[in-house]
Amino acid sequence: MKILLIGGGGRENALAWKLAQSPQVTRLYAAPGNPGIAQWAECVRLKDSDTELLVALAARERIDLTIVGPELPLSMGLVDRFRDAGLKIFGPSKAAARLESSKVFAKDLMMRHGIPTARYGSFTDGVEARRFCRELGAPLVVKADGLAAGKGALVCQTLEEADRAVALCLDQRGFGEAGRTIVVEEFMRGEEVSFFVLSDGSTVLPFGAAQDHKTIFDGDRGPNTGGMGAYSPAPVFDEAAEQRVMKEIVVPTIQAMKHEGTPYQGVLYVGLMMTQDGPKVVEFNCRFGDPECQVIVPRFPKDLVPLFEAVAEGHGLPHAVTWQNNASVVVVLASAGYPGRYETGRPIHGIAKAEREPGVNIFHAGTAKRDNDLVTAGGRVLGVQAVGKDIAEATARAYAAIGCIKFKGMQFRKDIGRKALARR
Repeated sequence: MKILLIGGGGRENALAWKLAQSPQVTRLYAAPGNPGIAQWAECVRLKDSDTELLVALAARERIDLTIVGPELPLSMGLVDRFRDAGLKIFGPSKAAARLESSKVFAKDLMMRHGIPTARYGSFTDGVEARRFCRELGAPLVVKADGLAAGKGALVCQTLEEADRAVALCLDQRGFGEAGRTIVVEEFMRGEEVSFFVLSDGSTVLPFGAAQDHKTIFDGDRGPNTGGMGAYSPAPVFDEAAEQRVMKEIVVPTIQAMKHEGTPYQGVLYVGLMMTQDGPKVVEFNCRFGDPECQVIVPRFPKDLVPLFEAVAEGHGLPHAVTWQNNASVVVVLASAGYPGRYETGRPIHGIAKAEREPGVNIFHAGTAKRDNDLVTAGGRVLGVQAVGKDIAEATARAYAAIGCIKFKGMQFRKDIGRKALARR
């Protein structure tokens, strides 16, 4: 098979690494890819938003299956365009991808179908939004309705912070069009879990859970990022919790989407809060999480291609898959200043040495080639991933590998995995 992978981040590097191991794959393309992905795939200089050029590429190269990594092309209707052209593609339609591209759509769907989530209100008017904030009371969360690169959720500890968050979205247009409408919701207490499932539109296959670390500093302090590290499995999410989430949240969501005429085909990321009242939905994403994908995919012992093909064709999935009895951890190395302003073009050293550490993979997220040098090209630069017999061993291996890597201003969290270790 010829496969086209769309995207160029750490998530896509992990997928490319795994797809290249498939005996079914004869040629792997990536658009746009990155230097890490280039080890496994032929990179094509096309943006993930270049819909018509991507369709033309898939037709010209006779691609058998296209796999979409990031959320933006899904929200733009890339899957619909491919299907209209008679091309097989893994990912939800534009209408189904509203589960991620519109917080209001997702919350309203959950309300209509009795799927547990936080109490909320949606607003375009600042006065009404501030009034609802006072009805809820602090702490609370203000979210931009649309896509905001993982940074559109603002946790407000006081009503004054809530007022500023509302003003940032609605008055100052801090998130552009994504923040023209906002969701204000109650603050849920508990541990967060990222749970993944595959769906062909009717059947649903559980596909692993992870816990990630969103904030930039140790101890879950500082501003939110796209994710500074993750681990899998998640000790807080046992088999009983998975069965409950499948029954009360996942299956009803897939059934609701089908009932409302927008069947969901693809991977669904269910962001959960494990509250005292049971699991509740924080958000849905319509693709593999990043960095969660970097810890889940290395734990899957079999070929991904048959599963992705079954989803794309809508012809049925197995009821369960078998996972390796191990653990996986990834620590993100970021540029100085991230998640704010940061510099790029700083030479990176030591990756080859790091990859010689046992059980270690280095997934590129924001790198580029300048002449013959590998340099930084993003806020999140590398994912240092390791597997081990348990979280403790995987964590130790990841941090040992980090000791080999250097670039000016490199920052990373030093407590990835500690929450899991504390639960043992």
